[in-house]
Order: sequence, then structure tokens, then C-alpha cells
Amino acid sequence: MTDLFIVFLAKYLVWALVAFAVLIFFKSRRIIKEIFFSAFLARFGFTELIRFFYDRPRPFEVENITPLILREGGGSFPSGHAAFLFALAAAIFIYDKRWGIFFFVGAVLVGLGRIWAGLHWPSDILGGAVIGILTAYAVSYLFQKLVKKYGAAGGS
Repeated sequence: MTDLFIVFLAKYLVWALVAFAVLIFFKSRRIIKEIFFSAFLARFGFTELIRFFYDRPRPFEVENITPLILREGGGSFPSGHAAFLFALAAAIFIYDKRWGIFFFVGAVLVGLGRIWAGLHWPSDILGGAVIGILTAYAVSYLFQKLVKKYGAAGGS
């Protein structure tokens, strides 16, 4: 039962959080754009750029453990899941503190699940969290600049 819970946290909770974010903020296209631009930039931009230059092995490649989720090795640092979810949480936090805290808790749970599943080192999650949070705040700053310059494009 514990393994199933860890797999849920490590693999499936991310999708539940994404769906929930869309459900909560679907009426505000601008917030949705900012949330997902931040999350995708953190995950597929900055995380992949770092991995291009630094290919850290995953715990199951170094330690004598069997991961609970099968995947290829390498690319452990930073955690793409953590970068994505912490960017999502931080972008939500900027607009709604209460929901932001909820999503930060979800991001932490996914990160813990990925550590417990043998997929990441704690520093991978921390690195992903830093990348995600910084990306969300940078994107928010740029979006605010664009809104001031060009008006509230993209809906309310």
C-alpha cells in the first residue's frame, strides 16, 4: 500500500494538480497563460538547459535500489517535476495566497514522492523548486510590464 501511495505522489499527483489549477482559474485566461508559461519555461527551458551541461545520475543508478517507477537514467538535476510544479504554485501564489499555499504543499508532496520512489536526490527537488519559483516571479514581472505597456491583453 505504501508503494502505491508513493507512486501516486511521484507520478500522478502532478496531473491532478494541473487539472485542479485549470478548474480553479479557467475564467482568467491571463492567469492561466502566466501560470502555464512559467511552468513550461521552468521545466522545458531552464531545467533542460542545465541538464544539457550537467548530467547527474539518478539515485537508482548509484545506489543499490530499485526505483518504484521505471525510467531511463541520467538527468536527475534539477527535477523537472519540481521545477514545473513550484513554478505553477508560485505563479498561483502571486494571485491568490491561499490557493498558492495549497499548490506549494502539492509540489512538496510530489517532490517527496520522487525522492521516496528513488528517482531524485533531495538536492534535485530543491534545485527544481528554486528554478520554478524564480521563473514564476520573473514571468510575473515581465507580464506586468507587458500589461502596463500594451494593456490587459489576453482576457481578464
